[in-house]
Amino acid sequence: MNRLLRDATHADPHPHSAQQSRLFATRQRSLARAAPLSAEDMTVQACDDASPAKWHLAHVTWFFETFVLLENLPGYCVYDPAFNYCFNSYYESQGARQPRSMRGLLTRPSLDSVLAYRAHVDAALAELFAARRPLPPELASIIELGINHEQQHQELLLTDILALFAASPLRPAYHPSTSQPLKLAAEPADWIEFPGGIHKIGHEGTQFAWDNESPRHDALIHPFRLADRLVTNGEWLDFIADGGYRTASLWLADGYAMVQREGWPAPLYWEQHGADWQAMSLAGMVGVDRAAPVTHVSYFEADAFARWTGHRLPTEFEWETAAAAIPSARAQLHDMFGAVWQWTQSAYLPYPHYRPPEGAIGEYNGKFMVSQQVLRGSSFATPPGHARTTYRNFFYPHHRWQFTGLRLASDIR
Repeated sequence: MNRLLRDATHADPHPHSAQQSRLFATRQRSLARAAPLSAEDMTVQACDDASPAKWHLAHVTWFFETFVLLENLPGYCVYDPAFNYCFNSYYESQGARQPRSMRGLLTRPSLDSVLAYRAHVDAALAELFAARRPLPPELASIIELGINHEQQHQELLLTDILALFAASPLRPAYHPSTSQPLKLAAEPADWIEFPGGIHKIGHEGTQFAWDNESPRHDALIHPFRLADRLVTNGEWLDFIADGGYRTASLWLADGYAMVQREGWPAPLYWEQHGADWQAMSLAGMVGVDRAAPVTHVSYFEADAFARWTGHRLPTEFEWETAAAAIPSARAQLHDMFGAVWQWTQSAYLPYPHYRPPEGAIGEYNGKFMVSQQVLRGSSFATPPGHARTTYRNFFYPHHRWQFTGLRLASDIR
């Protein structure tokens, strides 16, 4: 364990509320996820889509400083004014920022400075809770958003460090025990049928949800079937052996162009050695397990695979309807959560009557509602308590570095 991270425990020892406890537990979990990494590991980035682990730790801290402390703790002293440029992500309202593709050039501030920054902000957050009891609802709401934001970056930290280690000739393991332990049934998937009709979609209630999960609205869904399990590595190997990556008729035009341009022969991180396939994982290089769910596939690949099987991807509304079904139906669906994020055929678009929140927080989701696809569920790297039935994850259709897989759907005629 990295000594600097081991010693950087700054949670308030006397929490006064459930939210305060959850906040500092989340802050500590970020450090725990970074603990196996060296300072060098945490500085560089593998690709434009990924960010350095050090940047993740600082960015989530910047979020609390910028949107919670500066506006709600009188006399708060900014740790370093230069950090706004270094660790702003995409908030135009907060000014200029380090280009995303160049975050790996931030050798300064050092890891020591970033950890000191986290300690400074954590101490101020504890002071805020002590000074304002109970917290006004508006302040509690933005803190809750910050907790969930940091949880998102905890998963990104793992996906991004995997991308980095996969690019290393040493192929190091993040942690030998960190892998995807799930095994799926070897027999063909069963199909669970769901009736059509008008279904309620989206978040409702007082629990936290992102703005893109609302408003709750009616959606027309035709009768459909959903596979009871995820697609496996073994099934994907059959797709490869049948020429799936070489058969243009299976692919969307942009997807096949990507396959040809990038030379994709298999999911990301897969390598063929003679008759054997191996894959890079957080536990290092491992053999491709035919019974494990396939992951690190793009929307283009998921769509082509579904077409190869004669089925399709579910819509996000079908997925949510199935996940929220009566217990007898839901119990037959395995691994809707906690294995891999599941691609849907739904474009990432606003729900009817959606309006982004006012102010800087309105930049969080709404401005990205174009040219991306929705994923549902959660992965094994998603922090505990972060998943829910209405959660809408989203990535561009060519993205593969996340823990993304699929389950199949089909029409009932």
